[in-house]
Amino acid sequence: MSHPLFGPEIKLMLDERNSAGLREFCEQLHPATVAEALDDDFTPEQIWEVISSAKIRTQASVFEYLPPALQVQMAEKARPQVGQLLTQMSHDDRVDLLRRLPPRVTEAIMRLVDEADRQDIARLFQYGENTVGALMTTDYAWLPGTLTAAEAIDQLRQQAPDRETIYYIYVLDDPQRRPDGSPAPRRLLGVVSLRDLILAPRHALIRELMETDLVTLRHDEDAGAVPQLFARYDFIAAPVVDEQFGLLGIVTHDDVLDVVTREATEDLQRQGAVGPITGDYLEASFWQVWKSRVFWLCVLFFLQMFTINVMARYEGKLEPKSDERAAQADLKTATTSLAFMVVFIPLCLSVGGNAGSQASTLVTRALALEQVKVSDWFRVFLRELLMGVSLAATLGTLAIARSYFLTPDSVLAKVPDGAVWNLVWVVAFAVMGICLTGAVIGAMLPIVIKWWGGDPALMSSPFIATLSDVLGIIIFFNVVALFF
Repeated sequence: MSHPLFGPEIKLMLDERNSAGLREFCEQLHPATVAEALDDDFTPEQIWEVISSAKIRTQASVFEYLPPALQVQMAEKARPQVGQLLTQMSHDDRVDLLRRLPPRVTEAIMRLVDEADRQDIARLFQYGENTVGALMTTDYAWLPGTLTAAEAIDQLRQQAPDRETIYYIYVLDDPQRRPDGSPAPRRLLGVVSLRDLILAPRHALIRELMETDLVTLRHDEDAGAVPQLFARYDFIAAPVVDEQFGLLGIVTHDDVLDVVTREATEDLQRQGAVGPITGDYLEASFWQVWKSRVFWLCVLFFLQMFTINVMARYEGKLEPKSDERAAQADLKTATTSLAFMVVFIPLCLSVGGNAGSQASTLVTRALALEQVKVSDWFRVFLRELLMGVSLAATLGTLAIARSYFLTPDSVLAKVPDGAVWNLVWVVAFAVMGICLTGAVIGAMLPIVIKWWGGDPALMSSPFIATLSDVLGIIIFFNVVALFF
């Protein structure tokens, strides 16, 4: 939802074609605030109209703060404008954008970019996803070691407007050539901080000020290891080198925060028995979410089946004694049916807890990352309702197979012929109802807790476990009442 203070004002300026007002709005506020104000309530065409009134550098800054899915929509709507923005965007951010676009759109936009930027994009594109190379930017400040501190500061004034960070300045060797004659990355000699450069005597040489005991990253390392390095050394940025210690780029702290967020999200999703989901919760495809959840639900469902065989060994204790059977045939039939159903109660109840935990984990994390707001409750409800129906149908099919084809013959033999399929349908429909209920409650409960001002991460799990058990028992015996 757009910012409540700016949304109506922006719409009014759009209606009045107030370009000056829109330009002032974009230029005076932080790009993140502008992006937040334009999110959700405005179409891609309207957003383009708003930011196009500002300078190209401001347009690029605002565009970088927009949600990835919205960036893709805008790029598909206005390819020429995106081609211009790419020249001003952070080098790593523009590659991330092009990776998300369909190939045909990427190809069309690349034709609008000049040769130097095309080569830089192609270099970053060659690194695999989740590697340090894919995380880095080539937008860094560097100097030769022969300059004095005064000369270095003068050069930095020229470089600073086009660099992502200038706190660390990398000292590089003379240009190198590969054996085939092609240019190679300049070799990294050392690094000097901006603080040391400002405090140094004016005539001190850079090579005398630089730090040569360097901690570097390899371009082919796993990106998941980068946060530990930054935490250990309190880095703001770290250089990325190749096998010959040539400087390829740098990884900055803001990119490391993205890695930390992604890794934490994946860990939490796995703890909730959900395969990692790429992108925002509401933006991820239905098929992707279904696939990531149904696998673990089926695994847990199969594991819970072992309890059936254990309980089946004790089902005879629920029947009347042998000397009572002749006189109580009807009681025997009812008791045997009851024994059959009791065996499946743990299996049915476990489904609600598992489905609820999955939904709760996804929504709780989405709330923490502000991918979902309390006002999105109806969208979440509809999504989980459809997801619950789909998951319930899958597990219901498994329940039919398990209760009829895999139940021990010693148990089925004691059930009257006319009651076997009734018992099978009881199990199947109970599993489906409990799964659907667990998924919806698991999704809605964190939002309700958030609305009340509580912490969904701390309070959701115990509530879901309790409600799933209580509602599961109610659903199970109500389904029994329909068939008996």
